[in-house]
Amino acid sequence: MKKIVLQGSLLSGALLLALAACGGVTTFEGASTRAIVGALPPPPPPPPPKVEAPPPRVEVRDNKIEINEKIQFDYNKATIKPESNSLLDEIVAIIQKNAHIKKIAIEGHASAEGKAAFNKKLSDERAKAVMAYLVSHGIAQEHLTAKGYGIEKPIADNGTEEGREKNRRVEFLIVEQDVTKRKVEIDPATGKEKKVLETSTQAVKVAEPELPAGTTPAPAPKAEEKPKSPRAQPAKEGEKK
Repeated sequence: MKKIVLQGSLLSGALLLALAACGGVTTFEGASTRAIVGALPPPPPPPPPKVEAPPPRVEVRDNKIEINEKIQFDYNKATIKPESNSLLDEIVAIIQKNAHIKKIAIEGHASAEGKAAFNKKLSDERAKAVMAYLVSHGIAQEHLTAKGYGIEKPIADNGTEEGREKNRRVEFLIVEQDVTKRKVEIDPATGKEKKVLETSTQAVKVAEPELPAGTTPAPAPKAEEKPKSPRAQPAKEGEKK
C-alpha cells in the first residue's frame, strides 16, 4: 500500500513540473502564486560598429597646411587637372578662415626620376600655378610665395616607386603668423582666470622645417671650375726674360 502511495506522489510531482513547463499557474510552498506565460523575450541586438570619419582633406597643423590628397597636374606640365579644383578651393577656405596666417610659402617638389634641371623647372612652374589659382580665388598675392625645389628636399626613398610618388608633391608652409599673448589675473581661491590684464599680438616668422629622419638633401650642383692659367716659369740663366 505504501509503495502505491509513493508512486502516486511521484506521478503527481512529475505532472506539476510538466504543467509548469507548458505555462499555467505554479504554487511554491511559502510563496505567492505566479503565472508563467509564453517565452522569454529575445536579447537586444548588438550595437552597430563605430564608423570612423575620414580625416579632413585640408587642415592647419603647427606651421603647415596639411593636405591629405595630392594636387594633380597634367603629365610633365604645370596645368592643374580639374579634379583638383575642389581641393584647392578647400585650401582657399582654410587660409581665409585662419586670419592669423600672414605668409605662406608654396613649395613644389619632384622625384629623382628624369633630369634634375627639368624637374626643378617643372616643380617651380607647378608651385606658381597653384599660387595663381589661390590668388584668382581671393587670396592676396602679398601673403604668398612660390618656389620649386626639384629633387633637393626628398621626404622618402627615391629608390622605390612608392617613395618617388611621395616626393612628387606641393607643400604649404606657414612662414609668418600672428601670435597672440595674454596676461591674466588668476583668482587664488579658485585657481581660474579672473580677468585679462593685457593682450598683445605680434607677427612671428617660422624657421624652415628640418628634413625628416632618414632622408638627405640632394647635393647641390657643382660649379664649373675655371681653367687655371699657366704659371710663368722662372727664366734660366742665359735666357732672355
